[in-house]
Amino acid sequence: MPDAAIADLRERLARTRWPDEPPLAPWLSGTSVAYLKTLVEYWKNGFDWRAQEAKLNALPQYTVPIRGIDVHFIHVPGTGRNPTPLLLSHGWPGSVLEFLKLIPLLRDQFTIVAPSIPGFAMSFKPGQERFGVEEIAAIFAELMTDVLGYEKFAAQGGDWGAFVCSRLGVDVPQRLIGIHLNLLAVRRDPQAAAGADPETQKYLGELASWLKEETGYQWIQGTKPQTLAFGLTDSPAGLAAWLVEKFRSWTDCDGNPENALSRDEMLAGISLYWFTGAIGSSFWPYYARMHRPWPIPEGTTVDVPMGYAAFPKEILRPPRTLAARTYTDIRRWSAMPKGGHFAALEQPQALAHEVRAFFDSLG
Repeated sequence: MPDAAIADLRERLARTRWPDEPPLAPWLSGTSVAYLKTLVEYWKNGFDWRAQEAKLNALPQYTVPIRGIDVHFIHVPGTGRNPTPLLLSHGWPGSVLEFLKLIPLLRDQFTIVAPSIPGFAMSFKPGQERFGVEEIAAIFAELMTDVLGYEKFAAQGGDWGAFVCSRLGVDVPQRLIGIHLNLLAVRRDPQAAAGADPETQKYLGELASWLKEETGYQWIQGTKPQTLAFGLTDSPAGLAAWLVEKFRSWTDCDGNPENALSRDEMLAGISLYWFTGAIGSSFWPYYARMHRPWPIPEGTTVDVPMGYAAFPKEILRPPRTLAARTYTDIRRWSAMPKGGHFAALEQPQALAHEVRAFFDSLG
């Protein structure tokens, strides 16, 4: 990123116009003003973007034109004998930065391909076409096989990456060794999830709370994403507020996001969205999902071998009985002791263990 962009960011941060703190408990109605002030101060005067940039640039990166856009991806050759090609798919509000701690833990067994989702970070240019899960899965399949020559490959993902991996299982099952997920692409329909067993009833209570209290971001990103994009593209403090609230809500952090993620990790991701101007385009999978059928079509199942790591603070954790309606070949189902939505950042060692164990079990 050019020096001028870093200087501009700091100038904008210095001119932040702050709202007041509402007369409620901090974080109850959104991001804490007091917390964000401390984070912005560190972003302005303490955070070293160049150090974070260097970590990413230490890995081999490429771009390739696919379906009219330049797709950015990390491609790290494995060091072991006959390493398995592994597609790592991130989600929102994430990026390939999530995998910086995970990749070294896997590369003795896998050759890693970690693309930036089209519309995210380095896979974004102003004016390019927008894509939903269906097109993203097709682009990743083309990248893995037509561009890189991997006729069969493994895939792992969380958040949108889990949806992409699941869609690959529908569209190109013959190319997949298996998929490993840390979020399930199970329909969030209380009626469809009905069941009398205690595990399902517990999940239905969690789902009801999620749908009522935690889906506001989905509705605006899925219906009027462009309106939101103006504010978050113009105000770095606004962008930080929008994203750090998810870092707190979706991690295993006991109310303080820094118990799960360091300030540098959070700000590296936020900065990448800022410098690439890609926050508005990153909303597009939500818009596509809101205006299309569920990405796993009605009556369709994912029949490739699947492994799942159930982190305790994931946003939703459907029971296995419900997951089995979508995933017909569940080979590994692990209840994890700690961690949340950003598993590759929060618990890289535990996630790496699960990925290795699952694909080892497939022979």
